[in-house]
Amino acid sequence: MRLLRFVAQRLLQVVPVLLGVIVLTFVLVRVLPGDPIRTILGPNATEADAAAARARFGLDKPMWEQFLSYLKGLFTGDMGTSIQSGRPVGSELAVRVGPTLELVVLAVGLALVVAVVLGIWSARRADRIGDHSVRVLALIGNSMPEFWLGLVLILVGYSTLGWFPAPSGRVDPDAGLTPLTGADLLDAVLTGNGPAFTSALSHLVLPVATLAIVVVAPLLRSIRASALEVLRSEAYRAASAHGLRGRTLLRGYLLRPTLARLPALAALVFGTAIGSAVLVEYVYSWQGFGQWALRGLLYRDYLVVQASVLLIALCYVIVFLIADVVQAILDPRVRI
Repeated sequence: MRLLRFVAQRLLQVVPVLLGVIVLTFVLVRVLPGDPIRTILGPNATEADAAAARARFGLDKPMWEQFLSYLKGLFTGDMGTSIQSGRPVGSELAVRVGPTLELVVLAVGLALVVAVVLGIWSARRADRIGDHSVRVLALIGNSMPEFWLGLVLILVGYSTLGWFPAPSGRVDPDAGLTPLTGADLLDAVLTGNGPAFTSALSHLVLPVATLAIVVVAPLLRSIRASALEVLRSEAYRAASAHGLRGRTLLRGYLLRPTLARLPALAALVFGTAIGSAVLVEYVYSWQGFGQWALRGLLYRDYLVVQASVLLIALCYVIVFLIADVVQAILDPRVRI
């Protein structure tokens, strides 16, 4: 009951946070210099053409009236119409969000596994060659830009070795995949399409590896520091002095206290991965949420930018809520 009450309270706190995000985003994208209508129509458009386009998208109305109309549309599931494409923003967002979430979730999951294994392994060998090697690798991974790393992996994995397909899509056209959620790997599992699953997995390897390498470095350093703190604690030393060895000591006195901080770290890294996914999607022609949001920002497509920021804020809120609950379950000292 306490857990359910905690979740309900956090969900209620989401409302003012999202409302604040909606208001700030709506105001900021309109007060910044630039005219989206002129950007879309081009410099040769006449004033009559520009006025007609503004009237079509409701940009000729006062700002408060535009905001009330936008807010009313959100409550009814209507996120407006994209200025650059002329299609509903909600339908475009539904198509784009699946591939990006698939990429980010797999990359963060892989990064978590690698960070936990190498971080604890490195902490148990502190100041030895293995520890120094892991720290150097983490430093190198943290120093490499996403787009450069993606190009290097394409050069090695596709151009030189030929192990992976060309970075020109998410699944082969002849795989016969029926889209359901937009996440190709999940859709292949749900439809029982083996060739599509293999094709989607082969297309995912390089972008997931690129994003995972970028986000694993801060996770690895944090896990190592947390494990070192546990190894030097009185509880761990007392357990070791009393003769506990092997898996009992590792699981009960090192792994669990170290992992207690992992949910909060994972939530922070998830947000970083969403931002890094924009460049990764561009390099691999992924056609996901990141590229769509970037184009909306470049063309000053108000409703696309508002929908993008709102979705990112919602993802942050949900991920941190899950992180708080998991951390409370892992660490009994945390009181809900």
